[in-house]
Amino acid sequence: MLLYNKQKKNQNAKGNRILISVTVLGSAGPIRFVAYEEDLVASVIDTALKCYAREGRLPLLGSDFNDFLLYCPMVGPEALSTWNAIGSLGARNFMLCRKPEEKKKEATNGRSSSTINGGARKGGSLKAWINKSFSLKVPSH
Repeated sequence: MLLYNKQKKNQNAKGNRILISVTVLGSAGPIRFVAYEEDLVASVIDTALKCYAREGRLPLLGSDFNDFLLYCPMVGPEALSTWNAIGSLGARNFMLCRKPEEKKKEATNGRSSSTINGGARKGGSLKAWINKSFSLKVPSH
């Protein structure tokens, strides 16, 4: 009985666990996982990105948590500070978005061109992919 009580105390040493739901902007549905209330927002972003990649979701996001911001709709329109504890907000639903990048200017042949998000993607834009997906025709019998 004494051994059981020590194990139970060690499990609760880090604090209470909470179920978090993180919706990734542009993804089909939320990611749900358990975190401790004392976990930092940066740790929650990192865990969300790992779960997202493990599930094979699209669009591909990458794994650098510094490129993302976590928002809580109940708290306000500002992004959460990465050094705050996730449980201090009292909320369980969050939105994960990529940080907006400044327009990059490249000088080529005397003229400058601006690109957003680091340049063109390999497969084209998301809008083109959606238009192509909807234009597929299903043959009828």
